[in-house]
Amino acid sequence: MHYWQVPLFAFEGREPEVSAEAWIAPTATLVGDVRVEAGASIWYGAVLRADFGPIVVRRGANVQDGSVLHGGDDPVTEVGEGATVGHLCVVHGAVIHAEALVGNGATVLDGVVVGRRALVAAGATVPPGMVVPDGMLAVGVPARVVGEVTGGAKRWVETNPAVYRDLARRHAVGATPVTGPRPAHTAD
Repeated sequence: MHYWQVPLFAFEGREPEVSAEAWIAPTATLVGDVRVEAGASIWYGAVLRADFGPIVVRRGANVQDGSVLHGGDDPVTEVGEGATVGHLCVVHGAVIHAEALVGNGATVLDGVVVGRRALVAAGATVPPGMVVPDGMLAVGVPARVVGEVTGGAKRWVETNPAVYRDLARRHAVGATPVTGPRPAHTAD
């Protein structure tokens, strides 16, 4: 895949480890003990800072634009295989299992476990230590489990991993820096 220079920073002797088969946007920042596996994608403006503890983004997972992941005191902060962390999320010291989806603007705090194919609704705040069981939907501030993921939400959980793997491939070859003269902006 085509890479621009991505900001990768070592911290106290530990440096990010990124699979050659992952895609990292050139404006994402990875610091310290971060591991990104094959087929995963880290999008524009995302920050993964592993100075307290390691962060692992598993195969085919995606961390979308503007999200912040920070390793906590637990052994590892993890985004499971095929899981999604949506736009502008905060994940702090938590484990997101395979194919789970954390909706846009959600906050997932220390010690949280989000089960396989579970969904944390957009804007929710999952309090420390909460468990969202496999296939369940958590909503609200503070989040509470309200039932199974169904309907359109279930379809999105099931299809999102493939959609973002394809989109990452398209960005890897189709997004290029703009150089040269730029059009003048005019007032209407």
